[in-house]
Amino acid sequence: MEIRGAAFAGTLILLWLVAVVAGCQRQDMPGPTVVETAAQPATTGPAWVDANRIGNADAEPQNWLAHGRTWSEQRYSPLTNINVSNIGELGLAWYFDLDTARGQQASPIVVDGVMYTTSAWSKVQVLDAATGQLTWQFDPEVPKEWDVKTCCGVQNRGAALWKGRVYVGTIDGRLIALDAETGDLVWEVQTTNRDEPYSITGAPRVFGDKVVIGNGGAEYGVRGYVTAYDTETGEQAWRFYIVPGDPAEGFENAAMAMAAETWTGEWWTHGGGGTAWDSFAYDADLDLLYIGTGNGSPWSRSERSPDGGDNLFLASIVAVRGETGEYVWHYQTVPGDTWDYTAVQHMILAELEIDGRERSVIMQAPKNGFFYVLDRQTGELLSAENFMPTNWATHIDLETGRPVEVQGARYDDTGSAMKITPGPGGAHNWHPMSYSPDTGLVYIPAQQEPFIYKLDENYQAQVIGMNLGINFWDPVAEINQLPPEWGPEYQGQLLAWNPVTQQEVWRVTQTTIENGGLLSTAGGLVFQGNSDEELVAYNDATGERLWSAPTQTAILAPPVTYSVDGEQYLVVVAGWGGIDALFMGPVTNPDGKKRNVSRVLAFKLGGDAELPALPERLAPPPPADDFGSDRQVQAGAAHYTRICAVCHGVGVISGGVLPDLRHSAFAADAAAWHSVVMEGALAERGMVSFAPIFSDEDAEAIRAFVVRQANLTAR
Repeated sequence: MEIRGAAFAGTLILLWLVAVVAGCQRQDMPGPTVVETAAQPATTGPAWVDANRIGNADAEPQNWLAHGRTWSEQRYSPLTNINVSNIGELGLAWYFDLDTARGQQASPIVVDGVMYTTSAWSKVQVLDAATGQLTWQFDPEVPKEWDVKTCCGVQNRGAALWKGRVYVGTIDGRLIALDAETGDLVWEVQTTNRDEPYSITGAPRVFGDKVVIGNGGAEYGVRGYVTAYDTETGEQAWRFYIVPGDPAEGFENAAMAMAAETWTGEWWTHGGGGTAWDSFAYDADLDLLYIGTGNGSPWSRSERSPDGGDNLFLASIVAVRGETGEYVWHYQTVPGDTWDYTAVQHMILAELEIDGRERSVIMQAPKNGFFYVLDRQTGELLSAENFMPTNWATHIDLETGRPVEVQGARYDDTGSAMKITPGPGGAHNWHPMSYSPDTGLVYIPAQQEPFIYKLDENYQAQVIGMNLGINFWDPVAEINQLPPEWGPEYQGQLLAWNPVTQQEVWRVTQTTIENGGLLSTAGGLVFQGNSDEELVAYNDATGERLWSAPTQTAILAPPVTYSVDGEQYLVVVAGWGGIDALFMGPVTNPDGKKRNVSRVLAFKLGGDAELPALPERLAPPPPADDFGSDRQVQAGAAHYTRICAVCHGVGVISGGVLPDLRHSAFAADAAAWHSVVMEGALAERGMVSFAPIFSDEDAEAIRAFVVRQANLTAR
């Protein structure tokens, strides 16, 4: 079983202390720079959240004090005013229009009647939780060209509060501390090297006067790490790297030396990946921070680690000391990952009775399709079963803790194209699940989204664009089919899962693969938004649909609940976006009707507010006249799919967030197209110049492909 721990803990502490001093001096990973410092906060006042309050959160159920309400990240509220008997009376109380039209994924925090939330482009909003009135907004003014350095959009998943300050990560790699009352900047730290394509979309976590943040960018060739900063000063407290660097430069600690034994070749030249871009959980009694880690860079193991190896700590849950960042244990869900099977997905801490014994556990349903229950003190695997169909592995061997892989599933070893489920979208992605101690069930926003993987035998790292090591634009004449009993290949599911018996209790089938985050409550309810532009309440025991409200846009973010003056509210940040909305247009937006309407929506019993009518859509202009030879169009298709599709949609079919290129005036004008693609005329909107990787001929070939697709598919 892939667990290491106390065996070398003594030497690890000494090596870690020595390595931290040396590691902070490395030029590629600079230490923090504090650019501004304000006066120390008072001991009371707005957003005064500390360890005592979060540790005793159940004593004040009217508040939602942290990202998952508590450090356990259960996303369960003890409030009961809204319940199965009166849910039909729930109505819109207020709404607040956001000023960004990109995907919204934030989980608000509510303390003492004040709401702290974030929106795309890393903006922070503070609202009156009873009325929705804006108190202040902070814009970190992220350079829009940073969009090209993100795989999946410019969304932000939320802020953290601690002792009168608001902490937020920005898409360009900064961690910012704000005065909770005024919104004034307190300090700002650049957590990443701005010369490398790092990004931050996840929410910080705070404990013990430390604020912790990870980063993203594995698809672009970076080395992942997690950093803790002092909440008062912004000074770095510790940093834990997820994958080893160049051995010639020395290892930061014994954990990295151990991990390096599981890599081959010159992996560090590819970055390695492993970025912790979303999920954390914290056990205050054990002082353990649990880190969910990401995929390799590139995806294909044969490219980054040519002679194999488990490639630690990719696709793992890693436990480190909250105080020091010292490695304690790890469990790797996918040794030698080659399918983008991240383990950054939501982790939940709970107490479960297993085989007649109460166990303190950590639970996760990562991308790979298996639900894991681990002892959170030791990392021991207690159970693992697939919660969605999988054809890459048959089961998890409980003796070794390793998946039993299906022969031929490693496409990069065989060289053959393989249709694998789950695909890189995962059986469960970042959308938070929830746990109810009342029912003992975990509620999972699951999905089936297969993918055809094929090794790119001519792979070369790109200066701009994702570096995956796979070739997914070549046509495949024959590919293995998934069993028909598994149902539609692209399908979302809301699953109620018993983590003790490892069995499904009930299931609700969605109309598309997109599936919003979840909230469970003591009122017997489970709340979820969906891509059908509605917020829905289900009976937590049966899955019966009890209530819904129209939202005018798809919802990805998880709802939260709180109360003000004894009146309970349900709130969700709405706004269509994310990787499926950008890339998977043919699946997520086949009729072209989805749109982004970014808002904060709040509901209460007896609420009678109404959303304003949306303006009618203008008919899109007709596509440009077809041009270009078949060879030119084919070349343009390869370039487009490798670089452009991640934002503008596979097959040039828009997901409804960014403009539909099939109706773009730029596509009809060669000079205008060149000015945008090669000269960066729209850089201020995120469309940088691609001259570093495309020639003029390449750009014109892409235009020919876009126009051809427009004439074939435009609605």
